[in-house]
Amino acid sequence: MPEITTVIFDMFNTLVHDGEEYWYASFERIVREQRLNISAKQLREEWSSGDRDFRDNRTREDLPFQTYTDAWQKSFSRVFSSLRLPGDASGAVRIVLEDMGQRPIHSEALEALEIIQGQWRIALLSNADDGFLNPVLGRLGFPFEAVLSSEGARCYKPRPALFQEMVRHLGIAPEEAVYVGDRQYEDVQGAVLAGLHAVWINRNNMALDPKLPRPDHQVKSLLEIPRVLGPLASSKDRTI
Repeated sequence: MPEITTVIFDMFNTLVHDGEEYWYASFERIVREQRLNISAKQLREEWSSGDRDFRDNRTREDLPFQTYTDAWQKSFSRVFSSLRLPGDASGAVRIVLEDMGQRPIHSEALEALEIIQGQWRIALLSNADDGFLNPVLGRLGFPFEAVLSSEGARCYKPRPALFQEMVRHLGIAPEEAVYVGDRQYEDVQGAVLAGLHAVWINRNNMALDPKLPRPDHQVKSLLEIPRVLGPLASSKDRTI
């Protein structure tokens, strides 16, 4: 088995926070700044149905690629129209994108990245638009060897093509790479299908879905990653 040379990270909810509290804060800001006669909770719930449709269909190869920005604007336009609200869809998306770019960094992220950088190459692969990913990258200030967004590749996780594009860019075999992400569906499944090792950062003790590929390892902190990479390098079998 090839030596593990590279650790590829997801961004949101892996290196930086992206919990519901941040989304509700954005919707509160939209309601406040646009003076809408609706609660932030109701607006979020109405908007989320369109977002779910987008997420459920974004990996379909028979549909044209759509950025988060475009999909979210369509969802706001639909909600404002159906509820007869005088909202500005473009302005609402602007707020969401601005807030996404300011997500707080997980407390151990930079320390873990610096430790891992001492032994392995480090890259970043994220389902994200560059418009909100780049501000977070700037705030992290970490010199990733390569960065690839879904917008840049015009492809979303868990499609293996996105992971394969990253390893091609790095000039490595898939078996040389470990992907670290917070979702079993997008991150673990996508990595495994593309031939990479998968480490699930499972801070909230989510139960494994038996219908999906299993990660090689689960960790609760990014600081655990150096410890689990040794067994991965010597492992001969993978449980899928």
